[in-house]
Amino acid sequence: MTRLDPRIAAVTDRIIERSRPGRKRYLELMAAQAERGISRGRMSCGNFAHGFAAAEGDKDAIRTAAGPNIGIVTSYNDMLSAHQPYARFPEQMKIWAREVGATAQVAGGVPAMCDGVTQGQDGMDLSLFSRDVIVMSTAVALSHGMFEGAALLGICDKIVPGLLIGALRFGHLPMLLVPGGPMPSGLPNKEKQRIRQLYAEGKVGRDELLASESASYHSPGTCTFYGTANSNQMMMELMGLHVPNSAFVQPGSGLRQALTRAAVHRVVELASAKERPLGACVDERAIVNAMIGLMATGGSTNHAIHLPAIARAAGIHIDWQDFDDLSAAVPLLARVYPNGSGDVNDFHYAGGIAFVARELGAAGLLHTDILAAGADDFAAWTSHPEMDGDSLVWREVTESRNDTMLRPVSEPFLADGGMRLVKGNLGRATLKTSAVDPARWTIEAPARVFSDQNEVLKAFQAGELERDVVVVVRFQGPRANGMPELHKLTPPLGVLQDRGFRVALVTDGRMSGASGKVPAAIHVSPEALGGGPLSRIRDGDLVRVCANQGLLEVIDVDLADREPATAPPPPVGTGRELFALMRGTADDAERGASAMLHAMDNEAL
Repeated sequence: MTRLDPRIAAVTDRIIERSRPGRKRYLELMAAQAERGISRGRMSCGNFAHGFAAAEGDKDAIRTAAGPNIGIVTSYNDMLSAHQPYARFPEQMKIWAREVGATAQVAGGVPAMCDGVTQGQDGMDLSLFSRDVIVMSTAVALSHGMFEGAALLGICDKIVPGLLIGALRFGHLPMLLVPGGPMPSGLPNKEKQRIRQLYAEGKVGRDELLASESASYHSPGTCTFYGTANSNQMMMELMGLHVPNSAFVQPGSGLRQALTRAAVHRVVELASAKERPLGACVDERAIVNAMIGLMATGGSTNHAIHLPAIARAAGIHIDWQDFDDLSAAVPLLARVYPNGSGDVNDFHYAGGIAFVARELGAAGLLHTDILAAGADDFAAWTSHPEMDGDSLVWREVTESRNDTMLRPVSEPFLADGGMRLVKGNLGRATLKTSAVDPARWTIEAPARVFSDQNEVLKAFQAGELERDVVVVVRFQGPRANGMPELHKLTPPLGVLQDRGFRVALVTDGRMSGASGKVPAAIHVSPEALGGGPLSRIRDGDLVRVCANQGLLEVIDVDLADREPATAPPPPVGTGRELFALMRGTADDAERGASAMLHAMDNEAL
C-alpha cells in the first residue's frame, strides 16, 4: 500500500483529535440504537401490522422477516430533470430486492428544489434551509424502524447532503446513495456562457437567451456542468457510498439500470451480514477523501458549507483551515465546466472519477483504506462499469483519454486544488481559484457596497461599475435571508472583467459550483447581520482580496469605530416567512450554516 502523504496524514490526524469527544458520543449513540432502538423484532403487533398493511406481494416476507427489508427514501419529482428518472426506481428496486431474498418499501419522500429554477428569484432564499427540511424528512422516513438497510435516491445541491445528514442519525444501518445520472450534453458550455454575457450587455434578447438555456438543459438527468450536484456525486464516490463509479452513467441506459440493481443487491448483502453501517463508513478518513476530491476536481464551493454539516452529523469537526491545508497538498487534475470547456459526460469518458481515484491513491493523496459501503475494497473505484453482454463488469482505467480535461498527478493543471481560506479584518471566507487567472488572484480596489444582488445589476446597467471595483454584497448570510446563491452577478462581473477592469466580489452569500473566472470571496463569516465586519464597510473603502497570501481586508480603516449598517427587513412572501425560525437559529457558514445542527443538543452529536 502506498504511504499516505504526510500533509494529508497531518490534516486527518488533526481532525481525528479535534473530533474525538463528538465522534465517541456519536458512535455510542449508534451502538445504542443498534442494540435497543426501534426495529421490526421489537415492535408491538399493532405497530408492525401497520408497517406492512399495504405491502402487496411482500406481506408474508416482511411479516416473517424472511430477509432484510430495505427502506427507500426518494427525492423524486417530475419537474426537476435530475430527479425525474427516479419515478420508476422503487418498483424496479422491489423486484431486485426479491431476487436476493429481501423486500423493499418506500419509506418516505423528501423535497427537492432546484437552484437552477429559483436562481435570482425569491424562492432561492429557501434553498439552503431546504437541506434542513430534507434532513428532518429523511429522519421521519426512517423513524418507523421497519428497515435493516436503506437506499437514498438523490442527486442535487441540498438533497444529497440533507439525505446523508438525516441518514446518519440512523447510522447503525447500512445504506447506499443511488444516483440517476447526467443528461446528455447539450449546447457547448462556452456558447452558453457567451450568450449569457451578451444578454447582460443588452446585445441579445430574452428569446435568444431562452433558446440557449433550453438547448443546455434539455432532457431528464442532472445538469452537465460541474456544479454542486455533480460535486455531490464525486464526493459520494470517494467516500465509498455509491456502487463504484456509477455517478455519471446517463439515465435510461441498460448500464444505468444494472448499476441500480447492483446497489439494491449490495445493500441487501450488507444488511444480511449486518456489516458496514453508514455511521462507521462516514468517518474522518471518508470526510477527508471528499475534501480531497473537491480540490482535485475543482468542485463546488457549496461544499465548504455542506461538508462541515455532514461531518458534524457524524460527530466530526472540520473547518476551512482544513480545506486550505488540503488544497495546498492536492493538485488540480480536472478541468470541467465552468473550470474548463467539457462537461461531466466528457469528464466521465476521459476517465472520470476512476482515473482521479487511481492517480490520487497511487500518489498517497487519498485514503484508500476507508470502510467503503459500495464495494469490499476501495480499489474498485479505479475501474469503470460496463456491460459485457448481460453482465455488469468493471474495467480498470489506466490513463486519461483527454489531457485537456483530465491529467495525472505528474502533470496537473495546477499544483494546488484551488480552494483557499482568505481572512482578515473583514472575516473569514472561501475563495475558489481553480477557474481564475492567477493574475487576478490579488485584487485591490475601492468597494461598492450593496445589500441586494438586484441593486448590483441596476448599477451595472447604469454604467456605475465601469472601473476597478470590489463589489460587496452583504446581508446575504444564513441568518439574514437564508444565504442565497448570487449567480445573477456572474455575467455582469464577467463583462466588467473582460473590459479590462480589475474586479472582485465579496459577500456573505454563496456562489456555488458556478464560481468562475471572477475572484469571489464568499461565505464571509461572521455574516453582516448582527454587526459582522461587512456591515461596517462603506463605499470607497479600499479592499484587498488576495488568494496568494490568504487575505480579506479593508485597508487603513478601523471598522470598530463605525456603527453597523441597518439590515434590510426580513424576507417575506414565497413562503420565506415560514423559515424565520431557521434563520434565527442558524450557525455560521464555516460550521455548516444549519439551524437544525446548531439547535441539537451537543450530547446527541
